[in-house]
Amino acid sequence: MSIAKIYLDSIKKRFLTYKLLGDKTLERLDEQQLNWQPDEHSNSIRCIVSHISGNMLSRWTDFLSSDGEKPWRNRDTEFADGHASKPEIIAMWEKGWSCMMQTFDSLQEADLEKTITIRSEPLIAMDAINRQLAHIPYHVGQILYIGKMLLKDQWESLSIPKGGSDAFNKEMTEKK
Repeated sequence: MSIAKIYLDSIKKRFLTYKLLGDKTLERLDEQQLNWQPDEHSNSIRCIVSHISGNMLSRWTDFLSSDGEKPWRNRDTEFADGHASKPEIIAMWEKGWSCMMQTFDSLQEADLEKTITIRSEPLIAMDAINRQLAHIPYHVGQILYIGKMLLKDQWESLSIPKGGSDAFNKEMTEKK
């Protein structure tokens, strides 16, 4: 297997790991919680989802053939005050992820070396993918943190729970 194929498979796996974390957090919260903002200078989960989706749609639509900042995208509106129902928020989330994953599924190994543009800046496709692998988890982490703040003691850990490292490590060792 080529390194390019290994990279594409690894990237898809990493992104899907972050999608699952976001999915589980969105599932746990109600509409009011998804629209809650800590203060006027902070974003709600709805805003973050709107931004992630807008970013994914812009970057991954015609990934290899058009600038990643599409003329139809208005980034500032992604952060505008507003309200959306839980099904609308989930639909935004899924639309962005679907666009990105469909593009990943269409990429060929040779595409990784092609030059694409984002805001007129030329980037090797692999670098643009790495940028997204830094950007999307950053915002997924924000979603999880807000979810954890809202649910407090009702939050169920999506990773190794506090104080659970030894038990987790033992379990992993026993699996081998």
